[in-house]
Amino acid sequence: MTVYVGNLSYSVTEEDLTSVFAEYGPVKRIKMPVDRETGRMRGFAFVDMESEEQETTAIEDLDGAEWMERVLKVNKARPRENSPSRSSYNSGGGKRWE
Repeated sequence: MTVYVGNLSYSVTEEDLTSVFAEYGPVKRIKMPVDRETGRMRGFAFVDMESEEQETTAIEDLDGAEWMERVLKVNKARPRENSPSRSSYNSGGGKRWE
């Protein structure tokens, strides 16, 4: 299981997240997506821990907690949904305006 952590401060570091989640058990991996254009963190992260039990406890304790002047949104990460690409989103078939 992977934990989603949202509403993060843009100044948070991987070390900051590790220290918070380490209180619940060993952290295996942290992924902090960045914006492709700016290189700036996108305000959310994914955390993998050693056991599902540790992740569940972290979710229960941290969801809604205030940290770094933000209220965290912490839950089980859901699989990424496939969304239509921009090029095929509105390609043809629509009403023509003349």
